Amino acid sequence: MKIKIDGKEVECDENKTLLHIARENNINIPTLCYQENLDPPARCRLCLVEADGKLVASCETKPSEGMKVNTDSDRIKRARMVNAELLMSEHVNKCMVENKEHDLCRIIADMGLREVRFDPKKHYEQDLGAAVIRNNNLCINCGRCVQVCADVQATWAIDFAGRGHKEHVTPYYEHDLNEIACTKCGQCIAACPVGAIHEREHLKEVLEALADKKKHVIVQTAPSIRAALGEEFGMEPGTLVTGKMVTALRRCGFDKVFDTDLGADMTIMEEASELLKRVKNKGPFPMITTCCPAWILFMEFFKHDLLPNMSSCKSPHEMLGVLIKKYYAKNENIPEKDIIVVSVMPCTAKKFESTRPELKSMVDYVLTTREAARMIKHFKIDFPNLPDEEFDPALGISTGAGAVFGASGGVMEAALRTAYKLATDEEVDKLEFDQIRGMEGIKEGTIKVDGKEIRFAAANGLHNARKIIERKNDYHFIEIMSCPGGCIGGGGQPLPFEWEKIHKRMDAIYREDARLPLRRSHENPVVKKIYKDMLGKPLSKKSEELLHTKYSPKSEF
Repeated sequence: MKIKIDGKEVECDENKTLLHIARENNINIPTLCYQENLDPPARCRLCLVEADGKLVASCETKPSEGMKVNTDSDRIKRARMVNAELLMSEHVNKCMVENKEHDLCRIIADMGLREVRFDPKKHYEQDLGAAVIRNNNLCINCGRCVQVCADVQATWAIDFAGRGHKEHVTPYYEHDLNEIACTKCGQCIAACPVGAIHEREHLKEVLEALADKKKHVIVQTAPSIRAALGEEFGMEPGTLVTGKMVTALRRCGFDKVFDTDLGADMTIMEEASELLKRVKNKGPFPMITTCCPAWILFMEFFKHDLLPNMSSCKSPHEMLGVLIKKYYAKNENIPEKDIIVVSVMPCTAKKFESTRPELKSMVDYVLTTREAARMIKHFKIDFPNLPDEEFDPALGISTGAGAVFGASGGVMEAALRTAYKLATDEEVDKLEFDQIRGMEGIKEGTIKVDGKEIRFAAANGLHNARKIIERKNDYHFIEIMSCPGGCIGGGGQPLPFEWEKIHKRMDAIYREDARLPLRRSHENPVVKKIYKDMLGKPLSKKSEELLHTKYSPKSEF
């Protein structure tokens, strides 16, 4: 099919929207409510174009043979300007008209708008959740958070309520986030174009701890941070900044910088042993990983029948928190009460996880990737030009198996590498499990371990989790990550959320795995020493006491 767009004849696919066709031809059209790979709600009306003389939303309009499309006429500019002003009044017009922090503010600035004629009519109290904070005074009702919560996460924790100028986004029955079945995943934060939703910050408390000379402050970093942190400093997405990250955190004043990948290696030793125990005892199957706190909440709210299937392992940063305060503290002769543990995570749900009473968490504060970047900027550290330094060796030696935890399928891949060794006393022939690598929402495969076929699957995005749970009896082992692409697409990662960035971060994680000399958790010398000195062996009484937990059902209301 041929159409004319801004006077130029182009060949186009009749199944694509005018917005897609414009972008394929390097024509920029502003959007707010549109999200990649989701049906457009066409609420913001900023993507208006003229199609055969009629104003239409380009995000939802398909072409017809010979259509004449104009994307930048005076009529379109006036319409977009008025719509942007109306949106800005909803966003509290004093926000940031002259800078570009939020998507709406950036669009307003690009339009050259300096003043907004309309006054805001909203006066909402902030919804202060344990991990996620909502401020409806900044909300423009674009619907992106609602759409992500429903279509990507299949949780439906928030929706529209009210009519006319009283329309607003709210948890069901106007409850607070802490009172509903919210998984704290933070994907609503990643979706929001106006900063109306953000993480509960722990940065102030961390800065106070760093200033307290009586405290021994330790920071640990998740594997996906090293593939994303550079974006906050203008570096190319997917740039591995492991060494610069360590240097920066050390210059912020942390006494030790440890690698959460060691906690991941410990998790694998316990989880692989747990899987083999279930194989020996013929169940219960499938065993489902529990490294993702948002997925655990989802299970506790909606899938109570899965409780026997959940691995009892704590997540890697929680395991490392225990080891810091029980193992490292003893070896260094530092009183446990004087140690502060800070986790830098790609995930907002980790903030909530560190408050769960059943975990007896030894992690004091959790910073998102964005918060860590703000901390580094607070200390005026020139991040891109830093030299590379290594993690502190006491609990900083890790393997490629720990690194791949950051990508969907990585926990499964790491566990299978070690489960094979523990079961057969031989190393698996191929370390890369291509069946569960990549961005697909559901991935599956099989492996023979000691003559038994193990069927496994990995899902990312809670909508896909619902699908895979329907077929749970087809598998022995399932990994579920709540965020698209896994932790690399977490709610605490650099904004805006873009699929191309997620792909590049995933590639970086696999490059990290490939470059490391140790690629199996059971090869880690620190892991071996911890078991020798304190735990004995995986699933020992001491391991069960310190590294495992249990979960219980919660009402979805």
